Amino acid sequence: MPKAIPDLLHTRREEIIDTCKTLYENKGFREITIKDIGALTTFTRTSIYNYFQTKEEIFLAMHQREYEHWNDELQAILDANESLTKDDFANKIASSLEHRSTLLKLLSINHFDMEKNCRQEMLVEFKKAYGNSLSLIQKCLHKFFPELSDKKIESFIYIFFPFLFGIYPYTEVTENQRNAMRDAGLTFKYQTVHQITYRCIRTLLD
Repeated sequence: MPKAIPDLLHTRREEIIDTCKTLYENKGFREITIKDIGALTTFTRTSIYNYFQTKEEIFLAMHQREYEHWNDELQAILDANESLTKDDFANKIASSLEHRSTLLKLLSINHFDMEKNCRQEMLVEFKKAYGNSLSLIQKCLHKFFPELSDKKIESFIYIFFPFLFGIYPYTEVTENQRNAMRDAGLTFKYQTVHQITYRCIRTLLD
């Protein structure tokens, strides 16, 4: 296959994903349609089906790409540091997430809804990116905290990654939600992505 063909396929897929990401900044997963995405791309709506069979596949590809970008940062943390204190490690991981609002928002979606309408090969590629995130966090823990037992590291992974699913809802709050909390007489201290992530990691490492 000539190189130009896969390059063109990649460019067009990226355009679709970029468009979906732009829409996702102001709309929810259920609100966005392929028609919406097609209206903002340089080719017809029906042409999208040459690259993605469903809206869910577009979101899954976007999610995979967001994991891959985060993985690049995790790899950089691993490569650039010979040792880190618990505070430094917590700060670096928290910093790697605080500007990844798209990843965190995607994590707050019910994954069953997104994954059930995707082809197996796309789901496998997504799981590879997710698995790489798991692996990189494990490698960081082994490298920077050799005193941690395998059981402690496993516990960290099984708590930290489910915790990621709740960061966006706890840190991105609408005015209506704030007002409802106030009117319900509930006191709640809102935290930033960095604050809530840092505290979780420090608790898990202690």
